[in-house]
Amino acid sequence: MDSQRHQPEYRLQELGDFLRTRRARIIPEDVGLPRGSRRKTPGLRRAEVAHLMGVSVDWYTWLEQGRPITPSTQVLERLAQALQLDESERSHLFLLAQQQPPPTRLLETESVSPALQRFLDQFGARPAFISGRRWDSLARNDAACAVFGDFRRLPPRERNTIWGIFTNPLARQFIVNWEEDARHLLAQFRSSCARHPDDPQLTALIHDLMLASPEFRAWWPDHEVRGGQEGRKTLNHPQVGYLVFERLTFQVYDTPDLKVIVYTPVQESDTPRKLEQLLAQWYQHQARGYSPPEEDH
Repeated sequence: MDSQRHQPEYRLQELGDFLRTRRARIIPEDVGLPRGSRRKTPGLRRAEVAHLMGVSVDWYTWLEQGRPITPSTQVLERLAQALQLDESERSHLFLLAQQQPPPTRLLETESVSPALQRFLDQFGARPAFISGRRWDSLARNDAACAVFGDFRRLPPRERNTIWGIFTNPLARQFIVNWEEDARHLLAQFRSSCARHPDDPQLTALIHDLMLASPEFRAWWPDHEVRGGQEGRKTLNHPQVGYLVFERLTFQVYDTPDLKVIVYTPVQESDTPRKLEQLLAQWYQHQARGYSPPEEDH
């Protein structure tokens, strides 16, 4: 009971200490303020931080003192900007102040680091790819390209998994039990959409899907939600026939909106041998400077 009673006090004290250390490392010139002649301590004064944020000095002082006040998301964003916090520090600020991660900065372009691409490539004959916050394909390894096609040849909208599932006629031939799979993915997609309710590109995608797909239009109002993307996946590949995989999804710790999806082949339907065949064909095509027709779903 004592530890539960003191937990909020400890969190607020941590918040105050964190703000003081961040404030102390910034010199006034860094934020366009004059240094003055009577400055005895390094860094910014509380009044200067309050001025940069557009709040009263008393309110900011209470925040540093660990008073039980709840700053809004907008105020915390201004505070992060005033203290010149990086992404890790911004996330730490929100966790201490609101006990939840900060909202994603939606205008930032999603990208895959070279280290993350090398991680994908280490899966070898297991297809693996990275999906973004809107379920756009951002990167694939060679095995995923061999099975699903080279997504880099597609227009931006057609790189989106949900768009492909519901608008590409080939998806219904490529995915065994298409309706069951599409409903599951749609429920997972809705769960992830709840994290970004103000994303205009996500809103536009849903609007366009409502117009383009009768099934999406019929199922979206059901508000089905589903977590995780673990399970079996059976494909009917136009070159080698049936392929059976176990699918696992991982979040990237530093960028939780990025998901790594890995398809592990099982022995059923001779999947490993067929996968090696597809991968060998892919390497031959790459050596000739040719990409096979896109089979992406």
